[in-house]
Amino acid sequence: MNSATQTLRPQLERARRAWRGSPLPGFLAWWGGELRSLLPVRWQSLFSSGNVWCLLRHEDGHWHVRRSGQAQTTAPWSDTLDAPTQQAMLNTAVAGVDRQDLRLALCLPLEAVLRRRLLLPEVARDNLRQIGAFEMDRQTPFRTDQVYYDLRELPGSAPAGRIAAELIVAPRTSVDAKLEHLRNAGIAIDAVDLCEGDKRLGVNLLPPEMARVQRDPRRRLNLMLAGAAALLLVLCLGQWLHNREEALAAMQTQVDDMHGDAQKVALLRKQLEDSAGASGFLARRKMDSVAVVDVLQDLTARIPDDTWLERFTIDSSGRVGMQGQSDKAAPLIDVLQSSKLITGTNFQGVIQRDPATNKERFFMDAQLRMPNSAKPASNSGAGAAQ
Repeated sequence: MNSATQTLRPQLERARRAWRGSPLPGFLAWWGGELRSLLPVRWQSLFSSGNVWCLLRHEDGHWHVRRSGQAQTTAPWSDTLDAPTQQAMLNTAVAGVDRQDLRLALCLPLEAVLRRRLLLPEVARDNLRQIGAFEMDRQTPFRTDQVYYDLRELPGSAPAGRIAAELIVAPRTSVDAKLEHLRNAGIAIDAVDLCEGDKRLGVNLLPPEMARVQRDPRRRLNLMLAGAAALLLVLCLGQWLHNREEALAAMQTQVDDMHGDAQKVALLRKQLEDSAGASGFLARRKMDSVAVVDVLQDLTARIPDDTWLERFTIDSSGRVGMQGQSDKAAPLIDVLQSSKLITGTNFQGVIQRDPATNKERFFMDAQLRMPNSAKPASNSGAGAAQ
């Protein structure tokens, strides 16, 4: 487990630095503060979260405590008091802070540390503490085992491909004495830092092996709440999808029913159109055609008595064929030209005399004259072209 933690530590540190360097923490802090300010005063403390840093400073044999960002200092106490009394004094000084959020930082005076500004390659951002140990001999007169140190990235612009950093070094001799006083008093600290005005600088000179491990008892609860929220979100999404599927299935059923009704209506409409078309077709055929009886009656009235027909045909296109014998076949053309039922009368082939009857045998063809068209042949050709 330790090896896994060591392996993931650079990635975690990189993620923390990226998060701190982004504008999101400041925006979320501002937004949360604005929302908390809208709540009643009694509720504001319940919704405050995050670490509360209290700065512990040692001056002239006395300990002073104040909250980071506040100028007011609590009543000091002497470092010669016994451990229970000093712990009671500290508890009184931080009485308004939740013990789970309380973080103590030992603040060193500015004159007790050495600060150096460095320009480093961007690749050094992920290993600042190792770079600080490497630069110790060149930037300070101390060795690494003689000091407590930290290297922090400075905000602001820097040359391309470089980052600005600050190396902060404090001799172990001066820090160890204060740490020993706190250890004898039973007071554990979380960081060794510097004070800039009424705030901490934001570094920790303690090496990682000396840092106090903070166990957040609310982390498990927060993880459980986050898991429950995620589960509820998944359930809500599942319920929403289920409702959508049910609504879609109901709509599909309605569409299927309407589709069946539409098919029935379409079938009835087709049957009606077919029936209307058939009746209309018969009516049009009756109106557009000439009765054969009328044609025969017209021919009988016009053909002379010395002429008779042996064969008479009318095909579907209205073409009339007549074959017969006559004493004089040639005048038949003139006789039939005035007919109102047939037109275009012509002989087919030559007129021959029949030796048996001594009459002229002929074959004629003509075209029925349609009642609604003066030129049926041309109209039928135009309809075919269309």
